[in-house]
Amino acid sequence: MLAIEREGLMENLLEAQNVKKYFPIYDGGVLFKKYRMLKAVDGVSFSVRKGECFGIAGESGSGKTTVAKLILLLEKITEGNILFEGKNLGRLIKQDRSWYRRRVQTIFQDAASSLDPRMRILDIVSEPMEVQPSGTQSKSVIRHRTEEILHLVGLGSATLKKYPHELSGGQKQRVAIARAMILEPSLVILDEPVSALDVSIRAQILNLLTEIQEKQRITYLLIAHDLAMLQNISDQIAVMYLGKIVEMGNTEEVFDRPMHPYTKALFEAVPRPEPGRAKEVPAISGEIGNPIYPPSGCRFHPRCKETVPECRENEPVVRNIGKNHQVACHLLTRR
Repeated sequence: MLAIEREGLMENLLEAQNVKKYFPIYDGGVLFKKYRMLKAVDGVSFSVRKGECFGIAGESGSGKTTVAKLILLLEKITEGNILFEGKNLGRLIKQDRSWYRRRVQTIFQDAASSLDPRMRILDIVSEPMEVQPSGTQSKSVIRHRTEEILHLVGLGSATLKKYPHELSGGQKQRVAIARAMILEPSLVILDEPVSALDVSIRAQILNLLTEIQEKQRITYLLIAHDLAMLQNISDQIAVMYLGKIVEMGNTEEVFDRPMHPYTKALFEAVPRPEPGRAKEVPAISGEIGNPIYPPSGCRFHPRCKETVPECRENEPVVRNIGKNHQVACHLLTRR
């Protein structure tokens, strides 16, 4: 984990300001079609500082991946703003979009499906440099850079002539990392980067990502459901539930002193290798709510063990409970 207090790394690289993303869902009608809104992301705000790793945790359906798609310009924001290096992504002109796509890269969950099986590794990794509209590099310069970045991720020059099917799962993920890093981006979005790998390989890839971050001073936005991984890698963490951030702050602070019942339940659900430990009642009962018809008040209250009447009636506001720790929960006013 990088120390976020390090000199020169305190400036915000990315800011999300009350971001919302609603998807229209057909709800009947022929002449006059009716639609309801699926609230995938509903008023999310956070900031990511340069050089740090910002983690987003939560169950499937919480809105984590939609946030990533909005940042990658794969989806259009319904409401709110996303700022990158002070520029509003919703107002980027064509030239700015080209600049932005060079500055922001992503590493997908399944590297095997993101690599073209008909291309050699040399062409896969070097392609981002070759397709740049203002690129004037010669083939020799591009090849040298490709070999350099493959060496950085732990792959030798012999890999250049191979096809993806000739590589192991861990090697494919290293190729995906090399492809993302070859343009020297400022921000890399990691969407479950090791969940498709064997357990024995995960630690190697995570260590590699950490080494690259320290060398290149790259900023990571890490989306994962593996809380142990987030604890070891991220500097800041946001916990999402049904389109909203329920708790956010310094990773060590959140893990040492979780305050929201949902965050506590996630931590309790993490398996612990304790011999003789009795099987406990599941930390979270039921399933995540429907984003088309979200519960009133606090969206977690139908599954919460500490619900009070106010939780069903009013939506909780985000409160600062420490220097860098925010929680949206009515229970804080009762303690």
